[in-house]
Amino acid sequence: MLRVRCLRGGSRGAEAAHYIGSQLGRSFTGWVQRTFQSTQAAAASQNSCAVDDNKATAPVPEDCPVCSYNEWDPLEEVIVGRAENACVPPFSVEVKANTYEKNWEFYQKFGGQSFPRDHLKKAIAEIEEMCNILKMEGVIVKRPEPIDWSVKYKTPDFESTGMYAAMPRDILLVVGNEIIEAPMAWRARFFEYRAYRPVIKDYFHRGAKWTTAPKPTMADELYDQDYPIRSVQDRHKLAAQGKFVTTEFEPCFDAADFIRAGRDIFVQRSQVTNNSGIEWMRRHLAPEYRVHTVSFKDPNPMHIDATLNIIGPGLVLSNPDRPCHQIEFFKKAGWTVIYPPLPLIPDDHPLWMSSKWLSMNVLMLDEKRVMVDANETPIQKMFENLGISTIKVSIRHANSLGGGFHCWTCDIRRRGILQSYLD
Repeated sequence: MLRVRCLRGGSRGAEAAHYIGSQLGRSFTGWVQRTFQSTQAAAASQNSCAVDDNKATAPVPEDCPVCSYNEWDPLEEVIVGRAENACVPPFSVEVKANTYEKNWEFYQKFGGQSFPRDHLKKAIAEIEEMCNILKMEGVIVKRPEPIDWSVKYKTPDFESTGMYAAMPRDILLVVGNEIIEAPMAWRARFFEYRAYRPVIKDYFHRGAKWTTAPKPTMADELYDQDYPIRSVQDRHKLAAQGKFVTTEFEPCFDAADFIRAGRDIFVQRSQVTNNSGIEWMRRHLAPEYRVHTVSFKDPNPMHIDATLNIIGPGLVLSNPDRPCHQIEFFKKAGWTVIYPPLPLIPDDHPLWMSSKWLSMNVLMLDEKRVMVDANETPIQKMFENLGISTIKVSIRHANSLGGGFHCWTCDIRRRGILQSYLD
C-alpha cells in the first residue's frame, strides 16, 4: 500500500496580516483591470508530493505547514471564516436557483446590503467562541482578512457587490501539501479569494504548494438565464434530468462540493460545480488521486458536506432526506453507512442559504472527537453511541449565513498518512 506520511509542521511564523479592505477605496477600477491581467496563479514547490506507481513517494517536508489527506486525522491547524461585514448577495439567476422561494423576497429587498446587523453580531460572537474552543483543543486557528463586501465592482462581463469570507471550505481545498483555490460560481463571490491571500501567501512562503483553478469570466453564458424553478417539485425534476443553472460554458466549482478520503475524493455535479470543473480537478489530481462523481435525490444540490460527510476511515454520514444513488459503492467497499437523526433547528429560525441538515455538517478533530452543535442532542447521542466524544458549540446564528462547522473551516494540517480506504 502506498503511504505518504504527513509530518507535523516545524516553524510557525506569524500570520502575514494587512488590511486589504482599505485598498478597495483607491483606484478600484484600475485594481480590477490588474486583477484580470492575472486570474490564475499556480506555484509548485520543489518538495511536491508526486506519486510514482513504481517507487515510494517522499514524505512531505517537515517544515511544510500544509498537509491534509482526509476529514478525520488529528487536526493541528485550521482556517476559520469571518462573518464581519457579510452582505446579502444580489438576487441574480444563480442565487435564485440556489435559494428557496420563501427567501426570495429577503434577497430582493436586501441584496447588496448587510445581513441583519443584530443577527450578524451574534454570529460573530459564536464564531469567536468556536475559535477559542478549537484553540483549547490544541488547534492553531488562522483567519481571513476583514473586507468591506458592500463595495460594488465591475468586470467586462458583469457587476456585483461581494458577500463574505465566512466559509473557507467553499473556496479552499487542501489535498496533501497543496492548497487549491476554487474558481467559484456566484458573481457575488468572484473576489472572495482576496480575503484569504495573506494567510495563503504565508503558507506558500513556508513551503506549501498553491494552485488557483482557472477563473471563470462568469459571463451570462455560464448560466441558464431561463432556468425554470417555481417549486420544490420543479427542482427535483430538473436535478433528476441533470439540469442545473450553471452551464458547461467554462469550468466552475466550489471546493465544498468535494470531500476527501485519502486517495479517493468524492464530488457532486451541483448548481455551482459543473462537469467541466470536475474534469479540471480530475486531471489536475491524477494519477495520485481518484475523483469519483456521486449524485443524490436532492432538489437543490450545492455543497456535499450536509448530504454526504465522511467522518472516519470507512465511516460515512448519509443524509436520509437526500439518498445517494451510489450508496452501494460504499457498502460493497466495506464502509459503514450511518443515517443521522432529524435535526432540531426550529422552523422559525432564519436559514437564508441552507437547510436544517447543517446538523450533520460537523468537524472531526480526530477519529474520536467531533465538534457538533450544542442544540442538536439527537446527533450528539448518535456520535456518543459510536464512541466519539462530542465538543458542543452553539452556532445557530452563524448557521443562518449558510454553513455548519465543516463549512466554517478549512483544515490546513492533519497528522496522518496518505492511503487508500477503498482498495
